[in-house]
Amino acid sequence: MALYWCTECIPLAVTAMLPVILFPMMGIMESSEVCIQYLKDSNMLFIGGLLVAIAVENWNLHKRIALKVLLIVGVKPSLLMIGFMGTTAFLSMWISNTASTAMMVPIANAVLQQLCDTEANSEERDYNPSAAMDGQDNQAFELGDTKESKKIKPMDKAIDMDKDDNTDTKENGNISSLDSVRPAVCDRSPEAEQRKLKREAKYLKLTKGMSLSVCYAASIGGTATLTGTTPNVILKGQIDELFPENGGVINFASWFGFAFPNMLLMLVLSWLWLQFMFLGFNLKKSFGCNAKKDGDGEAYQVIRDEYKKLGRMSFAEHCVLVIFTLLVLLWFTREPGFIPGWATVLFNKDKSYVTDGTVAILMSSLFFCIPSKWPRSCGKSEDGAPAEAPPPLLGWDVVHEKMPWNIILLLGGGFALAHGSEKSGLSGWLGESLIPLQSIPPFAISILLCLLVATFTECSSNTATTTLFLPILASMATAIKIHPLYVMFPCTISASLAFMLPVATPPNAIAFSYGNLKVMDMAKTGFILNFVGVMTINIAINTWGVPMFQLNTFPSWANVTKFP
Repeated sequence: MALYWCTECIPLAVTAMLPVILFPMMGIMESSEVCIQYLKDSNMLFIGGLLVAIAVENWNLHKRIALKVLLIVGVKPSLLMIGFMGTTAFLSMWISNTASTAMMVPIANAVLQQLCDTEANSEERDYNPSAAMDGQDNQAFELGDTKESKKIKPMDKAIDMDKDDNTDTKENGNISSLDSVRPAVCDRSPEAEQRKLKREAKYLKLTKGMSLSVCYAASIGGTATLTGTTPNVILKGQIDELFPENGGVINFASWFGFAFPNMLLMLVLSWLWLQFMFLGFNLKKSFGCNAKKDGDGEAYQVIRDEYKKLGRMSFAEHCVLVIFTLLVLLWFTREPGFIPGWATVLFNKDKSYVTDGTVAILMSSLFFCIPSKWPRSCGKSEDGAPAEAPPPLLGWDVVHEKMPWNIILLLGGGFALAHGSEKSGLSGWLGESLIPLQSIPPFAISILLCLLVATFTECSSNTATTTLFLPILASMATAIKIHPLYVMFPCTISASLAFMLPVATPPNAIAFSYGNLKVMDMAKTGFILNFVGVMTINIAINTWGVPMFQLNTFPSWANVTKFP
């Protein structure tokens, strides 16, 4: 299964179903015991989180949030980059990394295109006033579109989410061909050509940096919440599967308490590195202290126009926002840890009846019950015909189209594989073979394993990587008597650090196709970020992670007798 997942010789979901065939035929487990692994509590949490994300995307609530933040941040280069990164990271905490990247990259390109256009206009007015006066009517650009269509066009570009071949990106990129921005003025002096080439080189570099910042922020932001990306849910499922007596050590609140500060630290360090690579540390230039006001105004207008096109918040958007907010509040207060949560007081007095998955399904089911429009009339319509009920906030046809059913099967296959490893004794054998690692300090083991996982995930799906590594890490931890979360938590987050290759993760592929990037651009930038991410995670697990999860002791629920 590991070989099939790495090579993808057959679809990942089909490989995930192999335990249903092989485990019963090999006498490892009965078929009923295998099949029940495919729809556990963690899968229901994942489904509920995805339903909320689909509703947010369906009513464009994520786009409204993103544009509103950018209107607050402004269009100065450094602030614009951190604005895009912060917004993308926040959205990726709740919706898929791919969707947040696909939405934010065209917005970034539209803003940068306008900044380039207006800077060219400004330079022509400064260096050639007479030509600028003559060309005022046509804005001095030969783009073949009106000013308004230039603003809208980048936003309407369709994104092929499943496209793997990025060989034609230089020809097909949205803002890659900056040569198309040519001042239509008579002055073709060497000085004018030099200014044009310098301007195009500057915005080409800025476009690369902005595209990379968006896709990296999507991957980083997904680590902050339990439902932010699939590996996080896999960790919870594996912990519950391998250590059923863990007492719910991983829930939404505990994950957020550990991972959110780590995400913020990683995001700031990534911003500083991208700033150094693509903008430099010239504060006057980066923060736009000497920028031309008209350029800023026109680029700002691009964002404002896109926001105006959304119109006022509809009844449906308000409902989705309220349900989403209530879901997050219920998740945080279910079992916060420092005080008894509402679930403990009302339901979980002797057993863990209500989990995060219960809450996720409860709130997401409301999308199918609440109408998308305020019911204004009852009985009959104006023409006497029976009034039709407005459609609900979410229909099953939309869910069927957008739900990644293959990932749900992949999750189940991982749980079945972990259970089979335990039942067959493979986990115990692996644990015994890893006992010599006791002589290595735990922090060194954690760093080495994180580097291994971060390298492996560049060539394999982060879901498959986590599924393969976590049972082995659990066996190792019980064998050398260290807290399982001490190695499993950092390695799970490291599986999301796919920064070096366009094929490593869908957000990278989207940025690669839009930003006129070369593979070497992404590899050079991502190589350092992989090390930054691994170091950040290990700092987190050795500082605030220790008191949060009592990582300096070997827990009773991780007793080695679990692995025969």
